[in-house]
Amino acid sequence: MNRSVSHRNKEVVDDHILIARLADGDDAALRALFARHAPMLATRLRAVLPAADVEDVLQETFVAAWHGAGRYRSEGAVGGWLWGIARVQAALLLRRRGPAGLSLSAVDVVERQADDADPEEVVAWRADLEAAVAALGPPGTPEREVWRLLYEEDRPVAEIAALMGVPEGTVKSRAHRARRLVRSILGRHLAMEGGS
Repeated sequence: MNRSVSHRNKEVVDDHILIARLADGDDAALRALFARHAPMLATRLRAVLPAADVEDVLQETFVAAWHGAGRYRSEGAVGGWLWGIARVQAALLLRRRGPAGLSLSAVDVVERQADDADPEEVVAWRADLEAAVAALGPPGTPEREVWRLLYEEDRPVAEIAALMGVPEGTVKSRAHRARRLVRSILGRHLAMEGGS
């Protein structure tokens, strides 16, 4: 058996064991799940939420997982289950903010990334995202570079500012413009799909 496949299968089994331990109240299992899955969840959430909200949504996600572990059914991947919880927590955050918050269509975009999504939809979503990111300009332009460093490489704002030789506020402004443009383009794609 391929070693990476074997490792992946072991990780899935370990995840199911961690959920069972979590259901029994084992806080070490919660820490282990967080260490294993929080980076992936944070990366996905950063595509649609301001960076300041990602940590809050992650915390709420793992609190909800703690409370819901007893109801978990081991039919799928734990990462997919946690991602489903994260999507709900993101939607709740946006709803609490009301109209002044981000559009709930952003959560619809996130839901297209779900682990259990139809492979054709995932390919279409990735193509839409690539087109939206390409609209930021050619590689190396300020917004495109901030997008790459912040959302693809998951680097902190302070590090990006140092790498680019600009103030942190400039990085945040560029990230905001990039998110707004990507959301706008993805929103148009979703509207076109909904109308067809």
